Amino acid sequence: MREDESLGALVAEASTHISNLVRAEIELAKSELKFDAKRVGMATGLFAAAAFTLHLVLILASFTIAYVLHDAVGLSTWLSFLIVTVFYLVTAGILGFVGYRRLQGLNGFKRTKRSLQSLKSTDETVRPTPVIEKKTTAGEVGADRVTIAP
Repeated sequence: MREDESLGALVAEASTHISNLVRAEIELAKSELKFDAKRVGMATGLFAAAAFTLHLVLILASFTIAYVLHDAVGLSTWLSFLIVTVFYLVTAGILGFVGYRRLQGLNGFKRTKRSLQSLKSTDETVRPTPVIEKKTTAGEVGADRVTIAP
């Protein structure tokens, strides 16, 4: 440390160094993010190509199963393909039903709607009525509390 410099000059020099350090860290973060984004993009493309290839494999496997039913079991060709088609329709129906049931459990942003409604009210005497739900989770404890303006 130089003894002939004033405290103000030392603070200015320190703030310049800190500013340069922050800029360098931001540039480093940008370059790392750009590198990671390229890798994620490439991986996404490869996953899409793999999914497309697996889709083609599923189609070819369906033809194989239908012809095995035709040759090994002795069913007619149309019946073999109908059995494979019905199997896929039942599978799609079950998956769709399970997905629909999973969506039924969504709350629909109840707390967000309630807070937006309280922000819309301009009258300070009107307080939102707390909604007490039957099942509260750890994140919702105290959600019914209303802050009192001073």
